[in-house]
Amino acid sequence: MIKKTFAFILFILALSTYAQEVNLSNYKYIIVQEKFDFLKEADQYQTSSLTKFLLKKKGFEVYLSNEELPKELANDRCLALVARVTDKSSMFKIKTAIEFLDCFGKVIYTSQEGQSINKEYKRGFQDAIRNTYETMTDFEYSYNTKEKVTEKPIVEEKIVKKDAVNVDEKPKILIKPKVETKTTEKPNTIPVLYAQPKGLGFQLVNTDPKVVFIILKTSEKDSYIIKDKNGRLYKSGEYWVAEYYANGQIVKEKYTIKF
Repeated sequence: MIKKTFAFILFILALSTYAQEVNLSNYKYIIVQEKFDFLKEADQYQTSSLTKFLLKKKGFEVYLSNEELPKELANDRCLALVARVTDKSSMFKIKTAIEFLDCFGKVIYTSQEGQSINKEYKRGFQDAIRNTYETMTDFEYSYNTKEKVTEKPIVEEKIVKKDAVNVDEKPKILIKPKVETKTTEKPNTIPVLYAQPKGLGFQLVNTDPKVVFIILKTSEKDSYIIKDKNGRLYKSGEYWVAEYYANGQIVKEKYTIKF
């Protein structure tokens, strides 16, 4: 009976590990918060830099949240997980855990706790984070690139056909993508918010993830009241505009919102 129970527990753990591997392998990037909630300063005690370094050893492509991001990630933050370190310390030990959150702020992975008995904060937190990383043996990361691999032969075939028809067309083919890259850089300056249902409206969160606005529905289409800010949110073209009062002045901001 004991052997059967033990085997069943191992089976359940194997299933949960497999599910975790599948989920994490769907994400190409990790963005490490530059400032964790339990600290007063950005990268205090080099906690964010250390976390970035350790996660790179796992095979992830990792950036700090204040670093310049690749274009595809800047356009779609849902390609990345947000990594944060949480403080679980007690009176006698420094304890930490590492969490991965998706672009909607949902925690999809939590490591086991790492500990340190060193009472000096910098050394203590660094030791605890390293020990936390050592517990992350419950998954193997390998980014799934199958979809992108299948696109490459199609592009190559098109180029061969154009070369065979007319050699003079080559410069035109090279010029077009350059124009497209310039135009796609503009949306990067517009912040992206993600809508999560809440009460009579939604809460809009950024990629940290933190709540930026709480909006309430109105009788008008694509028009909301911004709660606690004496303002409104409405759609203008392809973007959303938030208007509200701050320090006696009207503030007007543009956003891309994904409902």
